[in-house]
Amino acid sequence: MRVDAWLLNARALLAPVSESARLDAELLLACAVQKDRTWLYTWADKELDNAMVEQAEALLARRLKGEPVAYITGERDFWSLNLVVSPATLIPRADTETLIEWALELPLPANSRVVDLGTGTGAIALALASEQPSWAVSGVDYQADAVALAQANARRNQLQRVTFKQSDWFSAVDGRFDLIVSNPPYIDASDEHLSQGDVRFEPRSALVADDNGLRDLALIIDRAPNYLKANGWLLLEHGWQQADAVCDLLRQRGFVNVENRRDLAGQPRISGGRWAEQRLA
Repeated sequence: MRVDAWLLNARALLAPVSESARLDAELLLACAVQKDRTWLYTWADKELDNAMVEQAEALLARRLKGEPVAYITGERDFWSLNLVVSPATLIPRADTETLIEWALELPLPANSRVVDLGTGTGAIALALASEQPSWAVSGVDYQADAVALAQANARRNQLQRVTFKQSDWFSAVDGRFDLIVSNPPYIDASDEHLSQGDVRFEPRSALVADDNGLRDLALIIDRAPNYLKANGWLLLEHGWQQADAVCDLLRQRGFVNVENRRDLAGQPRISGGRWAEQRLA
């Protein structure tokens, strides 16, 4: 079977179960033949041998059962990075790049200290470090498997100066920071989306929080001032319907310049504020 023929057939099969059938098919075949997607277009008329077809069909079967492409291929692009992913962590999503963009706009010192809480694959920490080499960036996660994965991604992207360690939110965090960022669990346990799409396969511990999804967000907001320098910033990802609640929590705790930013779909996805110098934690 030719490359283009396999892709055409795979797209047709995936169309009923995936909104990104074409991309899914290309990523799966590229993984099976161990080439990049550009190769698929360059050699669209190339005949696939039996081993290639067998491998591609096995990957396609997993996707047709709903398994996320990132878990099947073991990687996902985020920002300018290519990250290894596993079922131990959330899959990095493009909407989270909104947080990166905001962080890079902030008037932070050249030698800023930055910590990413609940780092998972290390996506946020590594993206920031890749753009700001002079920043001292670290990441923490409660899960040891996530810490190991983040460390592997630092090596993969030649960003070994970024440090990762195990911590239950702030429990093992030391000192004060110019910027604290986090994409914590924020989905309510009864949310119907937990039984839909890729989310079905992702770790619930990284998705679900008590108090209508606000528990971890509230905890971070409450404790963050104890770890922020004067005029330091806190940026948090949350559900689109939680923006008002998160901004209220930030203001109640004493943050100023509180606002939110919208994701690729135009929904309020990131909220943050500045810890003013005159206020005490």
